Amino acid sequence: MLKEAIYHRSKDNYAYACANGELHLRIRTKKDELKIVTLIHGDPYDWSNKQWVTTTTSMNKSGTDQLFDYWFATITPPFKRLRYGFILNDGLESICLTEKGYYSEPPLDDTAYYFCFPFINNADIFKAPGWVKDTVWYQIFPDRFANGNNVNNPEGVLPWASTEPTPTNFFGGDMAGVIQKINYLKELGVSGIYFTPIFKAYSNHKYDTIDYLEIDPQFGTKETLKELIEVCHKNGIKVMLDAVFNHSGFYFPQFQDVLKHGENSRFKNWFHIHEFPLVTEPKPNYDTFAFTPFMPKLNTENPDVLEYLLEVGRYWVREFNIDGWRLDVANEVDHAFWRDFRREVKAIKPDLYILGEIWHDSMPWLRGDQFDAVMNYPFTTNILNLLAKQAITVRDFVENMTNVIHMYPQNINEVAFNLVGSHDTSRILTECGEDIVRLKQVYTLLLTFIGTPCIYYGDEVGMSGGQDPGCRKCMEWDLEKQNRELFGHVQKLINLRRENPLLANDGELAFISPAYHDTCLAYTKSDGVKTIIVILNTGEEKVDYLLPIDLHNGKIVKDLWNDEEVVFSNDDLTISLQKKGFAILEY
Repeated sequence: MLKEAIYHRSKDNYAYACANGELHLRIRTKKDELKIVTLIHGDPYDWSNKQWVTTTTSMNKSGTDQLFDYWFATITPPFKRLRYGFILNDGLESICLTEKGYYSEPPLDDTAYYFCFPFINNADIFKAPGWVKDTVWYQIFPDRFANGNNVNNPEGVLPWASTEPTPTNFFGGDMAGVIQKINYLKELGVSGIYFTPIFKAYSNHKYDTIDYLEIDPQFGTKETLKELIEVCHKNGIKVMLDAVFNHSGFYFPQFQDVLKHGENSRFKNWFHIHEFPLVTEPKPNYDTFAFTPFMPKLNTENPDVLEYLLEVGRYWVREFNIDGWRLDVANEVDHAFWRDFRREVKAIKPDLYILGEIWHDSMPWLRGDQFDAVMNYPFTTNILNLLAKQAITVRDFVENMTNVIHMYPQNINEVAFNLVGSHDTSRILTECGEDIVRLKQVYTLLLTFIGTPCIYYGDEVGMSGGQDPGCRKCMEWDLEKQNRELFGHVQKLINLRRENPLLANDGELAFISPAYHDTCLAYTKSDGVKTIIVILNTGEEKVDYLLPIDLHNGKIVKDLWNDEEVVFSNDDLTISLQKKGFAILEY
């Protein structure tokens, strides 16, 4: 038994409490080595005849990646506290793993050997807003979605979609335009809008904030925003705003004051300045986002900056009843700031969704004291590599996603912000090589997987474009130029997800081994009563896929996509999948 591969700790994604009193426990072992893993556990104060009273619970293999197996068990400690270990069996030997090491038999003379979950304190339990796991998001880049009010057009505005987007041109999209297109969003079926920044700023993207407490005039007024949020809420749509607390814009008044007064500026400690006077070339002598002199990094450890930004967070929740904050460059801001931020905004609206932009392993931000979720770019990478770029095999995808899923607790995965494109990436149709059939598969996977999915504006009608600024074209509103078949495909998937909670975040997810058929990605979602299986044929040939289903005892298979019962003959449980085809079946 390769003990070096075995890993567990009583924290984070390996041991965590849920709101219903359950405790979830995981252990990692060498791939394909162990046959049986059993949890041995008990209350640390429960003794009889000088021996600790224990219970055993079988652990299920919850996934396998390139190197490891993952085992999972759910228990409900009656007194909210637990000591526990693992009995590991590879078919040749059985040993007990405790916090103090390995033993040939479970030691029962002292609970101090064992891993400890001291107490399930309610304040420590990760609780994301309940509505998020049922939400399908739609990301809007405000200048490029719809122009509803020409009066507030910015200077130099160009006619809608009259030319290709650049880093500096404007097309006049605004909040009035979004209000006018609410029926379109309702028709599509989305239930949340994520806006890139709408605050006063110099650029068309608005990530270089000038005033965090004002709407940029090109988007409308605060009254327009209130109307927009009210209209969205009446139509069952949540609203999430985007803020940049890592850095301000170059024309942020406090930074301009430092440029003007240097060491005499009362705002000099609002930023990370190396020396005076400030210079921007050949490179800035102050910390910035990346290396751009136009985005000076804010000193969030400064009490004045802290209070200013916390009031920004509070203000838009308190005065406008927004439903979420998306936080740009979140990993470059100190953890203490985010703890304060969460406490302040959640005090106003406890079910506010806090989403961080982090592209890597984000467990340090997801312990219940900072964010509710992060943008799930590892998911993005894997789905694009499998279906859009066709750069990895189905086995690679399953192993990669198993690793991603096991990076976080299950209740965090349910609210992970899953996306396949954004204002920071090439459009998904372009990534698919303009292949609409492959794009349909991407959306089939996105909208039947765990997490909270997001659609980037225009992707649902087949818009294309490369990296920024190509991905920021004006929304195509000419029905003749929209791919309405693709729109219908996405719309139908959203409706199925809403009507069948197993296609969202109910039940347990399990991948079917790619060895079953090497070009087909298949996974099930099951709640013990119903099971839904999603199968995607990623290959270029038609496939007859043998379903891993036992149809005895009168089980009926329903094709959810075509809304019809599947009839099998002679116990031949195969279904035909066209190349790049898919099936969504319930039994």
